[in-house]
Amino acid sequence: MRLKCTVSYDGTGFAGYQVQPQKRTVQGEIEAALAKIHKGQRIKIHGSGRTDAGVHAKGQVIHFDTPLNLPVTRWPIAINTSLPEDIVILSAEEMDPEFHARYDAIGKEYRYMIQLSKQRDPFLRHYAYQYSYPIDVRLMEEAANYLTGTHDFTSFCSAKAEVIDKVRIIKTIEFLDENGLLVIRFVGNGFLYNMVRILVGTLLEAGRGEREPSTFKEILEKKDRKYAGKTAPGHGLYLWEVFY
Repeated sequence: MRLKCTVSYDGTGFAGYQVQPQKRTVQGEIEAALAKIHKGQRIKIHGSGRTDAGVHAKGQVIHFDTPLNLPVTRWPIAINTSLPEDIVILSAEEMDPEFHARYDAIGKEYRYMIQLSKQRDPFLRHYAYQYSYPIDVRLMEEAANYLTGTHDFTSFCSAKAEVIDKVRIIKTIEFLDENGLLVIRFVGNGFLYNMVRILVGTLLEAGRGEREPSTFKEILEKKDRKYAGKTAPGHGLYLWEVFY
């Protein structure tokens, strides 16, 4: 039986999603929980994508195969019993044996949380990027207009990215005010390594008046990482939803 699960996690205590030697990871914790249920048998999970150290997820999606006949509705309870408090399985459903959490995804939504304040908030230190400079959100919105649509996002991608095709479609970039936090919402057909964090860092520079919004067109055309801004910290980023 192939199961698709939606997972939420606080990324603060993890070295990232993907298994790494001698490090605590989301994949490692879920696979350890599944091994308990399967009496020591290793059950490998496949995620919709990787998240870096400190990055959170509201709606990460995984799939795995199991020989057990446990009712689908019981799986979240069974796995959560063996998971640490910073990960939870929200739902599970049986899928076609050909379903793949990564390759069948047609889009994703990420959100980035920014605390616009000169005063630190100790309760937000792991969940929002404290940005103490004054910004004009209207300038950020103007710059974002150059980013929506189909573009080669090489300039907004880490040099460590292994994929060759860096063309992606951003459908929406939206700026929201939620309880005093600036939330930037990104919806697209896919995102490159560090892409959202580099977009955020560069948009903040526009909001601060360090870049003209019109230069974002040129940054895209250069196809060179050095022309974009700094990479925003991981702890403000949330994988919000995966679309199928």
